[in-house]
Amino acid sequence: MSDPTAAHLPPQAAPALPFDTASGLVAPQPRESVPSAEALAGLAEALATHRAGDITRAEALYRGVLAEARHFPQAMHLLGILLTETARPQEAAALLRQAIALRPGHADTATALARACAECGELPEAIALVEHVLATRTRDVGLRLALAQLQARAGDPRAAVATARQAVGLAPDDPRARAALACHLVAAGQPEAALVEAEAGLARRGDMADAWLARGVALRALGRAPEAVAALDRAANLAPDQAPILLAMANARADSGDTATALDLLRQAIARATPPPAAALPARTPGTPPPGLAEAYASLGAVLTAEARLPEAVTACTAAIEAAPGYAPAYWNRAIARLLAGDLEGGFEDAEWRKRHPRFAPDFAALATAPGARPEWQGEPLQGRHLLVHAGQGMGDTLMFARYLAPLAARAATEGGARVTLACAASLIPLLASHGIAAVPRAEGLPPHDLWIDQMSLPRLLPPPAGGFEPIPRAQGYLAADPDRIAAWRREIGLGVRIGVVWAGNPAHANDRHRSLPQGAAARLLRPLHRLAAAVPRLRLVALQHGPRHAELAPLGIPDLSAGLADWSETAALISALDLVITVDTAVAHLAGALGRPAWVMLPHAPDWRWQLARTDSPWYASLRLFRQAVPNDWDSVVRATAAALRARYAPRDPGHP
Repeated sequence: MSDPTAAHLPPQAAPALPFDTASGLVAPQPRESVPSAEALAGLAEALATHRAGDITRAEALYRGVLAEARHFPQAMHLLGILLTETARPQEAAALLRQAIALRPGHADTATALARACAECGELPEAIALVEHVLATRTRDVGLRLALAQLQARAGDPRAAVATARQAVGLAPDDPRARAALACHLVAAGQPEAALVEAEAGLARRGDMADAWLARGVALRALGRAPEAVAALDRAANLAPDQAPILLAMANARADSGDTATALDLLRQAIARATPPPAAALPARTPGTPPPGLAEAYASLGAVLTAEARLPEAVTACTAAIEAAPGYAPAYWNRAIARLLAGDLEGGFEDAEWRKRHPRFAPDFAALATAPGARPEWQGEPLQGRHLLVHAGQGMGDTLMFARYLAPLAARAATEGGARVTLACAASLIPLLASHGIAAVPRAEGLPPHDLWIDQMSLPRLLPPPAGGFEPIPRAQGYLAADPDRIAAWRREIGLGVRIGVVWAGNPAHANDRHRSLPQGAAARLLRPLHRLAAAVPRLRLVALQHGPRHAELAPLGIPDLSAGLADWSETAALISALDLVITVDTAVAHLAGALGRPAWVMLPHAPDWRWQLARTDSPWYASLRLFRQAVPNDWDSVVRATAAALRARYAPRDPGHP
């Protein structure tokens, strides 16, 4: 889902006349030509027409002035504003750059150019321009908040938070600043602090829609869905039909599974945020259309993906990219839709934008933007250099993409003795080290290196010898456990058909509420498996469940072996000692697949991208079988289907029934 609070540089209203119509320009700069009285009068008429909302005639008048006075920066400035607000930012930026060249350092023109650059997706230039203006307008709270918005769009939520804090420091009683800071804190992964700021804004002004919006977004991030919906309803009552509020409401509804309402709200947000044709612009002070078009399209793509309407999802995300070419969440959402559809090449290409996504960018800060950061590897010969592989996603991703590490290390060894080191979670290191993979704990800091690459980028740079992205390399199993530890686990479990069960993943995972069995319901849902094990004497169920959900084990009455699982190498040995693993979508599923061990994976209706759609097998792991929800949240049917498959495989046949 895209960030519902992302915004553009605030609209710049057409400024007052920048000259005295009686005496001409106040202070012409070098290279400026002093316009004639006719040009001055023409500009005044164009500006009045612009303000009245007759955009088509205003544009013609501005162009007529520039035809007579080619080096008239005020005319360029005003026409640039008009072009930006009518969705022609590239043309606006070119014109405004000419105006800046004629009046270097002119703050209003620099701000207008920043807005045009932002609309073009040229965020570094927009940020630099706003920072330049702030060097002289140090107490301009609105412009500082605009800078924070740009930094957030550029994938630097920490900088956005710091800038918004500066705005709050300048105006501690300004609820706009508090609301903006709250939104950026949510994007930076600090929803508790965001809620504090939103409520501080509401304490100063309880009827401010932006503050209620910020509160709703913070509550949504905290998983307090009913309160989030209530706060967003207040925002909508105060500011009906505002695109950002509709977008936030849609995201909250989608989180609760009400995708039909979410889709309707997103289409309303898109309608509100779509720039009207120039001739249809209402009579108002000139400015940009409501913000949020790219964000709404990106969220529409995410909801359509959750509905398994993948071609429509790709189309929606593409529309977001066309609206804002530098908007990273749109590329990421399109990547998920493409990968889920099996378009691995296009999906992994789009996924490169995760490095600029506000949610993921902090993970790459030390690699890509910190002082002394080294270059990212693009697949060139390593020639004796040290390549650091960054495990930037979760445990399951690290295990999944570990299949590329051995080929990468072998390639490096042939290229002048280059070295490859993986930075990953410490608990994975013993397992990977047993396969000759050099690894260091990511939490302890990054070792010196010459180049870096994120694991998820490896499929693009290390395709199989046949080329392309299919078949996926090493789907038959590429890790192995210690044989002595496997034997020890088999002795501990005893004879019979050994089946391990996992019913929940990491609760901190963004999609855990969909991929894990509902909290408090695991015992009921797993009862068919338990009854079957009791009816078939040679079946032995054992629990592999870790973490907070481990407490749900007691009612199941099955052995708990988790105390002996000190790290992933021990878990690998236990899985290898089993005949089958039955699990929800967790790292255990990836480990079983990486070991080539049989595993049945119970999936939600809208699964993670790697499981794709409408298939019972996995292209990534040959030993896995997939059981899917036919409709959202229907875990009962998935568990019953799994139990039926287990009965068909292991239960003795009734002689009276063939």
